[in-house]
Amino acid sequence: MTLTKQALRALSVGDVVAQREFAFTRDSLVRYAGASGDFNTIHYRDDIALSVGLDGVLAHGMLTMGAAVQPVVDWLGDPALIDDYQVRFTRPVYVPADGEAVVSVIAKIGQVDAEAGAARIDLVVTAAETTVLGKAQVRVHAA
Repeated sequence: MTLTKQALRALSVGDVVAQREFAFTRDSLVRYAGASGDFNTIHYRDDIALSVGLDGVLAHGMLTMGAAVQPVVDWLGDPALIDDYQVRFTRPVYVPADGEAVVSVIAKIGQVDAEAGAARIDLVVTAAETTVLGKAQVRVHAA
């Protein structure tokens, strides 16, 4: 299903349009590093991460940002309907060596312009009960 102007008109500020959780493991980070070419050692070596003042290995910011917008892409039905996507990286997502970090995403309508057939989707992105992406906003238009 693709977001239509008619469906957009039925939306109100505060409506939750998508929600999802992502589990990041050290294996996830290695796969992302290979795909992105970002082999910064803070993403897979605890000793290096600790030596630069971090609390441990952390997920790539772009991995977190990319995962956070996926529920909106799925809800829209067409990634071409995204006009703009911005976030502020507020806290790192630490990924334990023997477990996973769960990133939770809630996508809510922040603004609707029915005349223009456009909306702003605000994302609440948390890990370990802490906001990890601030002012995460996706501007979309209807098909």
